[in-house]
Amino acid sequence: MPIRPNLGVTAVVLENGGLELYSRRSGVRSCWGPVSTAMWIALRQNGGHLEPAADLLAALWGVDPLCMRSDLDVWVNELGDAGLVHNVP
Repeated sequence: MPIRPNLGVTAVVLENGGLELYSRRSGVRSCWGPVSTAMWIALRQNGGHLEPAADLLAALWGVDPLCMRSDLDVWVNELGDAGLVHNVP
């Protein structure tokens, strides 16, 4: 299932390469480092689909695709728990 930002969530790439996600609806602000910025961009480039995003990052970074998928899953779950993203059926 694709992952989509919740309504009213904005993403900003910071000067230091970090990522800031902000929900205008809930006021939740979440800041992440450059690795998360790359994960966010890979997700957006792949229509929110985790598998191709993980494969892209694994190839770029020379890591095991299954490990990358696991890391991406953990991060997306954190974003979901914060009310920033949701799964689209």
